[in-house]
This record gives sequence, C-alpha cells and structure tokens, in this order.
Amino acid sequence: MTLTLLIDLDDTLLGNSMDTFIPAYLNALGDQLADHTAPEKMAKTMMVATQRMFDNNCPCKTLEEAFDPYFYSPLGLQKSQIQEKLTSFYAEVFPSLRSLTQPLPQAVELIKEALGRGYRIGIATNPLFPRTAILQRLAWAGLPPDQYPFDLIPSYETFHFAKPNPAYFAEFLGRMGWPEGPVLMIGNDSDHDVLGAQGMGLPVFWISGGDGKLSPGVLPPNKSGALEEVLPWIDNISPEELEPDYSSTSAQTATLRGCAAALRGMANAFPTYLWNECPEPEEWCLTSIFCHLRDVEREVNLPRLQAITTEENPFIIGIDTDAWADEREYKDQNGPAALIDFISARSKTLELLDHLSESDWQRPAQHAIFGPTDLKEMVGIMAEHDRLHTRQVYETIDTIQDTAKREI
Repeated sequence: MTLTLLIDLDDTLLGNSMDTFIPAYLNALGDQLADHTAPEKMAKTMMVATQRMFDNNCPCKTLEEAFDPYFYSPLGLQKSQIQEKLTSFYAEVFPSLRSLTQPLPQAVELIKEALGRGYRIGIATNPLFPRTAILQRLAWAGLPPDQYPFDLIPSYETFHFAKPNPAYFAEFLGRMGWPEGPVLMIGNDSDHDVLGAQGMGLPVFWISGGDGKLSPGVLPPNKSGALEEVLPWIDNISPEELEPDYSSTSAQTATLRGCAAALRGMANAFPTYLWNECPEPEEWCLTSIFCHLRDVEREVNLPRLQAITTEENPFIIGIDTDAWADEREYKDQNGPAALIDFISARSKTLELLDHLSESDWQRPAQHAIFGPTDLKEMVGIMAEHDRLHTRQVYETIDTIQDTAKREI
C-alpha cells in the first residue's frame, strides 16, 4: 500500500535525551557568544524565545520570525552582529555534541525497509533548530539526507508551528502535497508526538520504551512498542486502520491554519517568475490559485461563518467561484500580493474560530445545495477545499520544476 510515515528524530531515530542535550547545547552556544553577552543571560533569553516558537499560531510568521525578536533585541544585539559566530558554531562546535547521542541500528533498518517498500517518509522532528543542526543530527543517526530520499525535513527557517500544535502536522502534510491514503505518526513523546498527532486525527505508533506512561489526558495510541515492531505491526493491520480522520474541530482548525502556512512555505521557495506558468494550458497557475483562495476566503468563507455565528439559522447561497478566474482575470494579477491577502483574510477566519464555544460549532444554517447544515460541517468543507488546493499547488510546482529541468 502507499503509506506516508511521519517519524520523529530525537529518541526515536536517534538516541538523544533532550534533558542532557539541551543544557550542553546552551552551554556550548553561551561560550561561543561570550564576547557579546553573558552565557547565563543568553541561556535564559534563548528559553524565552524558544517558548515563543512553541506559542506561535500565526501562518504568516515562521518559527525563526517568531524567535528572533525575543532573542536578539533583549540581548542588545543585531542578528547581523553575531551571524558569523553562529555560522561558525554550527559548523565547528555543534558537531562535538554528537558524543551525547547514540545511533540506533534498528532506525536505519526501519528507514531502509520503508523506503524499499515505496513509503513516503517525512522527518517529523520539532523544527526549533536551524536546518544545519537537524541535518547533522540525522547524519549522527546514520541517516544522512544525501543518502536517504526523505520527502520533507522541517526547520525553524521554513516552518511556522511546533509540536504538539496540531497545525504542525497539518503544515507538514501540506508541505508533502497533502498525501491521500494512510498516514502514520511514529514518535516517542507522549505530548509532542501522540497528543499532537491525535489532535490532527492521525494514527500513532508510540515508541514507549516498554514502561513509558502517557501524560494525563492523552488517549491510548493505535499501537505502542519498540521501533523494530513498527513494520511488522503495519503488515498485520488493514490499511483502513491507518486512514486519518480529519473531522474533529481540532483537525479542521489545524487544517485551515496549517494549509495557509504550507502554501506560504511552498510559494516562498518557488521563483516568482514562474508563478504564471501553467502545468497544462487549461490548468491554473500559482497566481490564479492564490487569487482564488483570497477571494473565496474574503467573499465566501468568512462571511458565511460570520452569518452562522450571528444569525439564527441563516440561508447560505451557493456560489460558482471557479468562474471568477476568467471573469476577474486572475492570471494577470499580482500573485505574491494575492497570497499575502489570502493569509491576512485567513487570519481573521482563524480568530473567529479560535473564540468559538463548543456549542457554537453546532449552530445551524440552511445551505442552498447541501440543505440543513451547521458551522462544523461548513468548516469541514472549507478544510477539504484547502487540502484540494494545497495539493494542487504542490503538484503545480512539481510539474513546472520538472519541465524547467528538462528544458535546461
């Protein structure tokens, strides 16, 4: 079967206790920056800024953008002042921390076998470090990315959310083109991996270490055990047991938040001069897709939700929004501006949803096409629309990049 695996890194693919690693990391970085700031102050400021990454819920701000103002400014520094020191640290000092970690042969065996089966694999580590630090830790695990074709490796430069935020998993799936079919999260952390993935409706294999205990309030995972038990377990269950369930309000809201972030991430990594290229003559280019998402969010989604939350059983009309692409000449508009405006409008939608009570999700409406409905069903339709167009953007970029390579 076609299966997507999201696999945690530290203490899942690499033996690396954060209780030991983080203090050593902070000490080493403090020594590196001692000419600019006191190590003790640096460490405290680092922890405050890191918490800002955990707290970030905005699809318009990467983790790096959430971190920087709360790290450099309190230390009285400009990022440019110490950039050379930071680059040197990750190139020359960070590698020494390898001695605190242990490669796991069973992890390499799992990855080799899974890739051999044709599974897609994303390294679902918490993206709180620069990319170089994550790539190095993968190499320490015996899984250097230049030898293993992982679909996605997140980092604080490119991701917007951190575990256990369910939006992290939505962004992750979005950056993988929102794969259809079975998905499995594999990780050791009760809160970050199990609770976070469950909030997104994903099946979970918990690397429990034999006597591990789930945090209070965390539901039992689909399976727990050792890393070497993962593939035999997959072989003995039906694919249906690994199908995600995106129907919860948590998963729906996470989808709306994560897809907006994923679209921003994919677009920022794609040259704007190619945004008006169409995969096929009859298909939309990126500019048209972002214009469509902008107008649907501003003129359909947000007004509908506002009506349902403020009126008694409002009537919701059906709108043919696809026709707007030609009527409004999307392909001739400003693509980057359309994406910014979409994310701005989406932020207003998310603000509305974040303040709903449980009973608000059941507020009724009458739709011209679907008949009797409620707010939860309407948000579910929005989330499916997001998944569809996130997949479309991913495939459009992939096709255009392939065409460009062939033309070189």
